[in-house]
Amino acid sequence: MKLTVIGQWGGYPKVNEASSGYLLEHDQYKLLIDCGSAVLSKLQNFVQPEDLNAVIISHYHPDHIADIGVLQHALLIGKYMDKNIQTISIYGHQEDEHGFQALNFQDVTKAVPYDPSGKLQIGPFSISFLKTKHPVPCYAMRIEAEDQVFVYTADTSYIESLNAFAKDADVLLCECNFYGNMDGSGAGHMTSYDAGELANLAGAKRLVLTHLPQYGDLEQLKTEAAEKFSGEVILAYYGLGIQL
Repeated sequence: MKLTVIGQWGGYPKVNEASSGYLLEHDQYKLLIDCGSAVLSKLQNFVQPEDLNAVIISHYHPDHIADIGVLQHALLIGKYMDKNIQTISIYGHQEDEHGFQALNFQDVTKAVPYDPSGKLQIGPFSISFLKTKHPVPCYAMRIEAEDQVFVYTADTSYIESLNAFAKDADVLLCECNFYGNMDGSGAGHMTSYDAGELANLAGAKRLVLTHLPQYGDLEQLKTEAAEKFSGEVILAYYGLGIQL
């Protein structure tokens, strides 16, 4: 598997960058995980919209879905440009029916529900889910292909069930919207200490901090997470590529 960070900001993107969006590839299959603000613009440096095989959404907050409509129009315009546009499946949960139905658009995208209690097979990826602690229904994802494990926490404050869910992850892509001395539980987000402790308890090989705050010294997040986790800690940035 190869992970490419398209956008790493929480809430809204910093200038010329993007909020949550991650491209996961394996055996030439291209899965976009979340599609936040400005993701489509940045995505095109790596893959054209029509070359995506599928999209999966953790939840329906704007910083994770703002560019779904933009993606849909890119595909629609592509049809008029005689591109080979196939209907792309966008997977999402149905606990917000309005958000789910918005994943449908003409014949270019199709909303497909996932069952959070079961496993979902998308191309080469086997995906299981864990409901997180966030103001709206949101799901972390454990994605496996062959003997590789990628875990994305999506948005959540720390919950103990994440420890087993992320067990032995080759890469743990963990939200980190607050600094160590802050309390993100009310907002449904983790601190750098939470992220480091989760990586430690899960036995993750690498920790990638994402959903980053727009303030403060981001290197401090990395330093604080490393106080709890002795493995490799990486700050997500646009274009970061990691081979699992």
